[in-house]
Amino acid sequence: MSRVLCVDVGSTFTKAVVVETGTGELLARAETPTTVGTDVLHGYRIVRDLAEAQLPDGAGEIDDVLLCSSAGGGLRLAVVGYERTVTAEAGHRVGLSAGAKVVHVSAGELDAQGIRDLRDARPDVVLLVGGTDGGNAEVLRHNATRLARARVTMPIVVAGNAEARDEVVAILRERGRRVVATDNVVPRIGVIAPEGARAAIREVFLDHVIGGKGLSRGPTFAALVRAATPDAVLSGVEVLSALHDGDVLVVDVGGATTDVYSVIEPQGEDATLRKHVVGPMWAMRTVEGDLGMRWNAPTIVDAAPAEGLAVSEGLRAYAERVHADTGHLPADADERGHDAELARLAATIAVRRHARPDRPTGDVALVLGSGGALRHGGGAGERGSVADAVLGAVTGDWAGGWRVPDHARTAVDRDYLLCAVGLLAGVDEAAARRVAARLLG
Repeated sequence: MSRVLCVDVGSTFTKAVVVETGTGELLARAETPTTVGTDVLHGYRIVRDLAEAQLPDGAGEIDDVLLCSSAGGGLRLAVVGYERTVTAEAGHRVGLSAGAKVVHVSAGELDAQGIRDLRDARPDVVLLVGGTDGGNAEVLRHNATRLARARVTMPIVVAGNAEARDEVVAILRERGRRVVATDNVVPRIGVIAPEGARAAIREVFLDHVIGGKGLSRGPTFAALVRAATPDAVLSGVEVLSALHDGDVLVVDVGGATTDVYSVIEPQGEDATLRKHVVGPMWAMRTVEGDLGMRWNAPTIVDAAPAEGLAVSEGLRAYAERVHADTGHLPADADERGHDAELARLAATIAVRRHARPDRPTGDVALVLGSGGALRHGGGAGERGSVADAVLGAVTGDWAGGWRVPDHARTAVDRDYLLCAVGLLAGVDEAAARRVAARLLG
C-alpha cells in the first residue's frame, strides 16, 4: 500500500487529497489559492504541507504525487477541419474530451483571414483534421500547407485522412513545425474515434504547453503534471461508470464555466445504427463558457428566459455584483438564495445543452454534482441544500426536451475525489476503483 498525493492546480484554487491506494481511504484533504501571480509551485507546496499535517499517526509519508492543471487558462485548442458539420464538429468534440478549451474552429480551406483569426485566438495547440480515410484529402493538404507557411508556431496534432497523413506531416515538418500524428477522428461517416487524438493532445500538452505558460520557473512543475484537469476528470467519470454498472452524469458548476461529463452505454438501436453524420461520443464532456457563477453570472440570468426558466426578483442585481467582484461570497440569507439559484439555473441549462443533440440520458443511474457551490452548500438530500436544489433540478427537468434521469441516484463529490480517480486511473486502475467506490458510499 502507498500514500498518493493527488493535486489539481486550478485557475483559482489548488486542491489536494491524500489517498491510501490499497484501501481507497481518504487520509487528508486541503486547498489553497493558486499562486499564479508568483509561481504555482508555491501554492503546491502550501497545499502539500497542509495535507501532510493531517496524516494520522503511523500513516507515514507521501509516496507519490499525481498532479493535473488548468491554471493559466488550461489547454487552449484550435480546430482546423474540412466541413463544419463533419470533421470540424468531430474535432471540436474530441478537443473537449481531451480537456481542452476550444477557442477557435474553422472549416474549409484556410485563407489569409483564416490564419489571422487562428492566431488571434491564441491557441496552445492546433488540431488539424479533415476527410474520412480514403476520402477527400485536398482540403487537408491545403490547410497543412497554409499552416506550414504561416507564422503559426504552436504544436499541431494531425488527425485527418489516414491515407494523406504522411504527406501532411512531411509538409509541416519541412517548415520546422512541431507535429504529432495520430488516427483519424472521423475514419468513416457516422463514426467518431476520439482515443488517438485525445492521447496525442495530452502528449502535446505535457511536452510543449505546460512549460511554456510561465506558471513556474524551472522544469519541476512541468515534470509533475500528468494531464489537463478536465481530461483527468473525464477519466475519473469513466472509472466511476464502470464501477457503478450504470450510466453516469457529472455536473461541475464553477465560477467561470459549467462543465458536464457523461459516460453512456448505448442501448437498443443506439448501439447499432449510425443515425448521425458525426456519430455520438459515449464518453463526453461539454463546456458552457457563458454559465459561470461569477465571471459570467449575468449571462446565466440572460439564458434562463430563453429556456423557459423563471428568474427571481433581485437575481439580476446580484449577478451583476458577483460579476464585478468574482471573489464575493454570499453575506446573508438572501445572497445565499441567489447563489443557489444561479447554481441551479447554470446546471439545468448546461445539462440541457449537453443532452439534447444525441445523448440518450434516460438510463442514467447516477448524477454527481461538483463545484464549490455544491460542496459548501450542504449535502445532497439535506433539506434546503444547494446540492439538493441543483441535482433535483437536473433529475426532474421535464421541460428540457431530453429524457430525464428521474430515477437516478444523486451525490456530491464533496472531497474532490473524482479528479484523484482520474489521475490514479493512468497508473493504478485498482486503486482508482477503490477511491471511486467512496463516491458511491
